[in-house]
Amino acid sequence: MLQLVLLRHAKAATNSDTGEDFDRPLAPRGREDAPVVGKALAAAGADPQLVLVSAAKRTRETWALVAANFSNAKVEFREELYLGEAELLFKAADSAGVERVMVIAHNPGLHELASRMAPRMNALESKLRAKYPTAAGAIFERKDDQSSLRLKDYITPKNVTD
Repeated sequence: MLQLVLLRHAKAATNSDTGEDFDRPLAPRGREDAPVVGKALAAAGADPQLVLVSAAKRTRETWALVAANFSNAKVEFREELYLGEAELLFKAADSAGVERVMVIAHNPGLHELASRMAPRMNALESKLRAKYPTAAGAIFERKDDQSSLRLKDYITPKNVTD
């Protein structure tokens, strides 16, 4: 895997019709933020061949709003990514069998994985470790399978509109 993009779902409503967390839809702000961040990720070089999406409603809706920016990507909706821990998220991406993967999932697992992959104390990595808000996306890249994935860009709705 040469590129890994980690995208947290956009802002979700506080409850759903069923009362289940899994079924929470996006809030109006989430519907506004997702396409903006998707466009910014694509402009920053995100180019997934495969997108692994938690099967929860809010992650599926986030994908629907960013998908136009990644029209060549295949998508898989996966139940096990719902509230998945960092190790599970990384294993899913690493075992996908393609060079460029995007994972759309949830905190705390997504933030924990991104933080582990951003250990240096530079300003960009410090921002990522401090907070991974809804609709935040991080692009990690490496030149070959022998080198480490390194943070290339970290995009949040706030820093796109600033």
